[in-house]
Amino acid sequence: MPVHGTKSHLTADQLLTALASLRRTLRRRARRPAELFSLTWSQLELVRLVRRQPGVSVAEAASELRLAPNTVSTLVRQLTDLGLLSRRADTSDRRVARLDLSVEIRRKVDASRDRRLEALTSATGQLSVRERRALDEAVKVLARLAEYLDAEEQPISGETGSRPESAGRRLVGTIR
Repeated sequence: MPVHGTKSHLTADQLLTALASLRRTLRRRARRPAELFSLTWSQLELVRLVRRQPGVSVAEAASELRLAPNTVSTLVRQLTDLGLLSRRADTSDRRVARLDLSVEIRRKVDASRDRRLEALTSATGQLSVRERRALDEAVKVLARLAEYLDAEEQPISGETGSRPESAGRRLVGTIR
């Protein structure tokens, strides 16, 4: 555990500040779909996961999000009730539910992501060649850092109801 005031602690604090600022700015620029504003952090994480991995099963989602399967089942029911998520039976095992975003919310989430990517691409284009190379390396390091954090994390057994703005889990996952 780092001691307050150490170089590692200060770097970690600066990283959290920079990532939060980046997320806030991109969120403002991207105009997140209104349907997502009232979601809890866990619900939003599940929406993002299903966007990245259409057809993911409840069990796979639970493993990826490091949540208990019954928690993910509850999230799926909530998001399905809101019309954001659809589930279909797996073709080879009818007991397995495959998840996807509803057509309308997928379109909105994809458009929001495209706006975030466009804004970030434009901003990175203003960096010097040296800075872009450093950013390329930093992205690799951040992915490794997320793996280290993920390896230390234990599954969460229940929904906390916390909002995305107040949560700090899975650094790289939140940027996607």
